[in-house]
Amino acid sequence: MSDPQRPRASLRTAVVWDVLAEALDRRVKATGKDSLDVLDTGGGSGNFAVPVAALGHRVTVVDPSPNALFALERRAAEAGVADRVRGVQGDVHGLFDVVERGGFDAVLCHGVLEYVDDPAEGVRNAVAALRSDGILSLLAAGLGGAVLARAVAGHFTEARRALEDPAGRWGEGDPVPRRFTAEQLTEAAEAAGVEVGAVHGVRVFADLVPGVLVDTEPGAVEALLKLEAAAAELPAFRSVATQLHVLGERRG
Repeated sequence: MSDPQRPRASLRTAVVWDVLAEALDRRVKATGKDSLDVLDTGGGSGNFAVPVAALGHRVTVVDPSPNALFALERRAAEAGVADRVRGVQGDVHGLFDVVERGGFDAVLCHGVLEYVDDPAEGVRNAVAALRSDGILSLLAAGLGGAVLARAVAGHFTEARRALEDPAGRWGEGDPVPRRFTAEQLTEAAEAAGVEVGAVHGVRVFADLVPGVLVDTEPGAVEALLKLEAAAAELPAFRSVATQLHVLGERRG
């Protein structure tokens, strides 16, 4: 299923979007509903929320940034889905101060766990927002991708530091507070009551390929997208991805 809001396939979100869209489609068929209730915690300006709403679903975005929520409102209006997108200020730790527990068919938790004080609690809250058999989509920074990127850039000491650091950080200037392995994300999801169905590597190659090559070589974007999709589920490549995506269902 293609994202109707994506004028040019995004190298950063293509793998996640395709997997998520298929999962939502399966959930529609399983529930018999025409429209699902979707929660996007940390959803920002609507990179996923607006395309999900364009599929006909009702989306609630919880984000701590008023500016992001304002951008979300504008983006939803421009896409013609303002009636299906609701923005609420809050975060995953105080999630049930602003949304209903057990009220959603799918929960997206993308780019959140890196920044919260307690990632395990964040996952538990995301799962607790799900209805029975609801879909959980986790997306977080991958440790292996950061190590590889620093090494390829010639920063070998920083690469080793990221590899050895409990949080996966390469130094004081690292803008990402925490990174994960696929095993860590899978364990967190399973501990919270999720049956993990798939783990994907996201941006395995995209961040390593010179942008000028992608922009100027005819057919390069589409070819790179196909390569990313082919490598996403292979453990050898997943382990060096910039991001990791875990998809599963809350056990009934």
